[in-house]
Amino acid sequence: MTRFSIASLVLLALQGAAFPLSRRSIAGPVITINFPDPSFIEVDGSYYAFGTDNGALIPFATSPDFNAWTVQSGSALTSAGSWSNGANVWAPDVVQIGSTFVMYYTAQLSDGSTNCIGVATASAPAGPYTPQNSAPVACPSSQGGAIDPNGFQDSDGTNYLLYKVDGNSIGHGGNCNNGVAPIVPTPIMLQRMSADGTATDGSAPVQILDRDDADGPLVEAPSLVRVQDPSSAGGWLYILFFSSNCYSGSQYDTSYAVSTNGVAGPYTKAQAPVGPLLKTGSPYGQLYSPGGLSIASTGTQVVFHADEGTTADTRQMYTGNINVDVAGRSVSI
Repeated sequence: MTRFSIASLVLLALQGAAFPLSRRSIAGPVITINFPDPSFIEVDGSYYAFGTDNGALIPFATSPDFNAWTVQSGSALTSAGSWSNGANVWAPDVVQIGSTFVMYYTAQLSDGSTNCIGVATASAPAGPYTPQNSAPVACPSSQGGAIDPNGFQDSDGTNYLLYKVDGNSIGHGGNCNNGVAPIVPTPIMLQRMSADGTATDGSAPVQILDRDDADGPLVEAPSLVRVQDPSSAGGWLYILFFSSNCYSGSQYDTSYAVSTNGVAGPYTKAQAPVGPLLKTGSPYGQLYSPGGLSIASTGTQVVFHADEGTTADTRQMYTGNINVDVAGRSVSI
């Protein structure tokens, strides 16, 4: 399993355009109700944000300017699909492919055994989104299932789906159920998709990231963007944002990894002092347990959640603008 009163910032050489960037900022909370794992899409100057089920299946909000947000009534998703029991509808992500809007989302299998990734489509960004398949599009059940989808289109038009293998769901206890040895892998996977984004292309998914000791029990919440970089293979630097540690504790954070050798990596995680990007109290003192960051395909704007107070009972949406130092392979916000 997420894309305000915010300063207008622009980014250097993103997605085919070059802009000077002079400031860094976040704003929020811009949505004060529980709105975890947010993602967003911009269409014709309007913004649409989507969040984890808070009683509305897929809650959504709209903004005319990325500054002021209005939470809409109802759900953007009509149902979780025939393969799901409708529980654990988490961390949606929406991409536009041609004239169709494609939503990837997490939901629980009908037998309640595990969480997997579904796909739904709509003709308008706010929906309604209708499930497209009688089975999930990604469901590694024996490894713990799949959560936190992220849609991505490469420079050649190839569509991809990223997701987390939810290994900690079958862990052995402790922190986020994966703090007791043997630690179960929680890799981020990259799956090539069909031209319309609603099915895989039949190829096997590729692992592009996994946890290490510094990440605590897991990595999750992938969000991928590409940035023009003449020194990288193919002219693109790929930046993979992710969260690590446990969402319910103060160590939950947002970091990133970079690849100079194409979308499949290898990815190198940012290290101190340039990573993590966001953590409790740093670089903004009001943030507690910031995670679930989602970045726009243009690479400038982001949304993420942070806790109200010091518990995960209410995770509120914030916005921000990032700065990419292409030469230094680093990101700031």
